[in-house]
Amino acid sequence: MLAMFVMMIAVQAGALLITPTMSDAGYTAFEDPGAFENILYFIIILLVFTAIMLTLIKYGFKSILGYIIAISIFFVFVYIFSAITGLLIESELTVSLLTLLLSAAAIILLYKYPEWYVIDILGILICAGAASIFGISLEVFPVIILLVILAAYDAISVYKTKHMISLAEGVINSKSPILVVIPKSRDYSYMKDDMNISEGKEERGAFIMGMGDLIMPSILVVSAYAFIDTSFLPVAGAMAGSLAGLAVLLWFVVKGRPQAGLPTLNGGAILGFIIGCLAAGTWGWIPFL
Repeated sequence: MLAMFVMMIAVQAGALLITPTMSDAGYTAFEDPGAFENILYFIIILLVFTAIMLTLIKYGFKSILGYIIAISIFFVFVYIFSAITGLLIESELTVSLLTLLLSAAAIILLYKYPEWYVIDILGILICAGAASIFGISLEVFPVIILLVILAAYDAISVYKTKHMISLAEGVINSKSPILVVIPKSRDYSYMKDDMNISEGKEERGAFIMGMGDLIMPSILVVSAYAFIDTSFLPVAGAMAGSLAGLAVLLWFVVKGRPQAGLPTLNGGAILGFIIGCLAAGTWGWIPFL
């Protein structure tokens, strides 16, 4: 349980650390961070990518799925390592070479040796980078609307249509590194575990959390940091709220059933952010005020 809180804090702290460099380099997903159509683009990309993944899993093309995920992760690593090396090194050529070398090494390590601690360490970097990119690409109000929509979608896809459970099982079976793994014992091996998330909690050797559960609430943390310069309290509130949401989520997780993470995680982050705004008296992020 403690490891999940540590990972959430590490993702958000890492995202905040690299955000200034990401912003200065122009690593944004959308040109206008205040445009509400960005939310539509985000949702469309999510649904299309999910449909592609489910189709590949259904028809047994897991190797193709692996290549698509690997390419996507590689580009995220490029952004991340470019930001990190840019903080330490002034030479652009050296930064570019190191970025490519580190990104290639990271992706090779993930796919050649996908043990739980490798996935978790590099997964924190992936989540921090993704949260930073989307956090500087979307202003606070669009982010809040996006998080509410994603929370509803996550609940429907887990409890109603259940296609998110099928997707999670396919990802686990293909050992694709887009999740974090928290083992229950020191001798646990994710590489050797043929896990079925439909099993009871006693049968599973580890807890599994999708990277989206770490990324989405962290986007609000980064957005508040990037676009609210009058006070740090909204940022701190969003961080505290996401941890409170994680505590609620884990209370349900220990019961042994697959749970939708975003309703509690996003809800906690939004509530904490609003409390932070109340404490700071900061409401300029609301467009109609």
